Parts: sequence; C-alpha cells; structure tokens
Amino acid sequence: MLISLLIFLCCGAIVGVLAGLLGVGGGTVIVPMLLAVFPYDGVPAQYCQQLALGTSLASIMFTSVASARAHHKRGAVNWDIFMRITPGILVGTFAGGLIATHLPTMFLKIFFICFLIAISCQMFANYRPPASRHMPGALGTASAGGVIGMVSSFVGIGGGSLSVPFMSFCGIDIHKAVGTSAAIGFPIAVAGALGYIVGGWGRPDLPPMTLGFVHLWALLGIAGASWITAPLGVRLSHALPTKKLKRVFAVFLLFVALKMAWDLI
Repeated sequence: MLISLLIFLCCGAIVGVLAGLLGVGGGTVIVPMLLAVFPYDGVPAQYCQQLALGTSLASIMFTSVASARAHHKRGAVNWDIFMRITPGILVGTFAGGLIATHLPTMFLKIFFICFLIAISCQMFANYRPPASRHMPGALGTASAGGVIGMVSSFVGIGGGSLSVPFMSFCGIDIHKAVGTSAAIGFPIAVAGALGYIVGGWGRPDLPPMTLGFVHLWALLGIAGASWITAPLGVRLSHALPTKKLKRVFAVFLLFVALKMAWDLI
C-alpha cells in the first residue's frame, strides 16, 4: 500500500508540473498514468478504465479550485458565463459519469484514444476557432455545458479542451475563456466524480480504499502532489519555450494513444 501511494505521489507531481507548465492535465495525463499503474495494484482489468476516469475527475476538484482562484485574482473569470453554463455542466457530467459506469470498457478505451488523437493534433497545430458569433442565451449556454460535461465525464477531464474553444468561438477573449474554463472545471469534477461513485457503489470485486469508481489512495497522492508542484510548472512556463514544449507533449499524447490502440488490437 505504501509503495502504491508513493507511485501515485510521483504521478501527481508530474501532473502538477505539466498542468502549470502547459496548461494541461486531467484525463490527458492522469488517466494514462493510472491505466499503467492500476493493473499492478490489483485492480480488476474490467474496472481499470472506469476507476481511472472517476479518480481523474475527483482529483480535478482540488486542482481546479487553486487554478480558478489564481485566474479570479487577475479578473479573468467571467462569472456570468459560469452561472449560465453550470446547470448544464452538472446534469451532463453526472449523467455521463453514471452512464460510463455501465458502458463496455472497450467503448470507453476507444473513445478515450480518439479524444487523445484529436487533442494532440489540436495542440500541435495550436488551432483556435475564429470568433464568429456571440455567446448564446441561458438555455443555449446550458445546453453547450451539457455536451461539454458529458464528453468530459467519458474522458476524465476538467473540460478545458472543450470549453475554451467554445467560448473563443463565441467571441470571448482567450484569457477570459481560459480563466472561466478553470472555474468550470470544479462543477465538472464534482458532478462527474459523483456519477462514478454512484455508478460503482456496491461493486463487490473493487479493490480496498475505493469509493465507487474513485480510488482514494490515488486521489490522495495525485491531488496532494499536484497541488504542491503546480507552482513549479508555472515558474517554468515563464522560463521555457512553452509553444515548442506543447508540440513535444502533443507528440507524446499521440504516442500514448497509438500505444493504447496497439494494446487493444
């Protein structure tokens, strides 16, 4: 158990640095790491994907608060958009998490691989959709939040790779979009984690120290270490060429996706 906790702490430290350095995290980093560790920690193969996704979302509850506070201090959070999109986020993410616990592991793995490929291509090209319309009304924004939440729950992310392009497309300044996305990560994480907890509740063959499909040891290690190392990543981002590093990381994500696809084949 102690060795497992040390491994999770190392994972969290890496996640924190990458999140501060490149502005990425969540499913794109945590889920592949947990999928590599869980089989050696006694997690049944049929539950590895769901447990990795649920734990990833639960860890974002802690990291999103620190990130949102930092953006709020800089006036970069649009709380009006946050209030309008959150109802859809809560419904979509909770429903998505609950549905994911009953989906075949193969489907979730294929969905995650496709998502990694799409994100790596977007990061490598550094593409942002041009602003071509205004933010929709309350119903339209909540509906968009439902879609963002549903997809986020299937891949264990805080939604930044979806909500930032959406807000940019609707004419929101990129700094405001990033800051608001950081705040949106919290309701996504809470609702998604709750969906995975409820969906996995009472499964008799889950390993010890799990709450539904949330691995508590992994959550403790990742949340604690990433909270400490994220500021280091932020400092490094001002000293290193982040655009080039993002492209390198995009290639790494593509490699991870292809490796997962090869393992499935």
